[in-house]
Amino acid sequence: MLIAHPALLLAGFGLGLSLIVAIGAQNAFVLRQGARREHLVAVLLVCIVSDVVLIVAGVAGFGTILAHAPWAIALFRWFGVAFLLGYGLLAAKRAWRPAGTALRVEGTEANAPTATDGTPGTPGTPGATTTLARPTTGTRRALPVVLTALALTWLNPHVYLDTVVLLGSVANTHGSDGRWVFAIGACLGSVVWFTALGAGARMLSRWLATPRAWRILDGVIAVVMVTLALSLALGS
Repeated sequence: MLIAHPALLLAGFGLGLSLIVAIGAQNAFVLRQGARREHLVAVLLVCIVSDVVLIVAGVAGFGTILAHAPWAIALFRWFGVAFLLGYGLLAAKRAWRPAGTALRVEGTEANAPTATDGTPGTPGTPGATTTLARPTTGTRRALPVVLTALALTWLNPHVYLDTVVLLGSVANTHGSDGRWVFAIGACLGSVVWFTALGAGARMLSRWLATPRAWRILDGVIAVVMVTLALSLALGS
């Protein structure tokens, strides 16, 4: 079936990518967790599986039901506004008053002062610097991170309008067989994008070994989250 409809597969892949390749709350969170190297695989699985579920739901016809329930979209919108605003304010707080926000440098003990010649120093010694460290993956539970990823995905009303309604509607114009080829292409787009985003985020860690770099990243995330919250609140 896939070999018989390569154009539909590519069309679905392209539309799927176009709907998720943007600076949004979900992608910003993936970037942050990837740069932290904290539960990235779990976050990527949440994003990919959520996309697949939504795409399948849209192709199966749930978009039509959702189109006749505007109250549901409104409900998700205001929950999303509250969550995005709260997350944005927390990111702004981290940017304004950071605490232990540098990534651990391999070979350097967390929070241990080091002298400029690479040997351990003592606090107050001229030339000594202190390397702050982010918690390693094992020191934080995965559940809060997974719940945040779920909230950023499922409380966003645009994900229903774009993925379930729009993508589902386009897929269903290609007939009973073609729509599922189109859906598989869209799902592959999601897999490719989030895998690439996660890999790219891990590469960022080498540039995020200072508190200042993390303040800048958290500042950008705060702006993105608050802007999206205002956009949702204004109905745009």
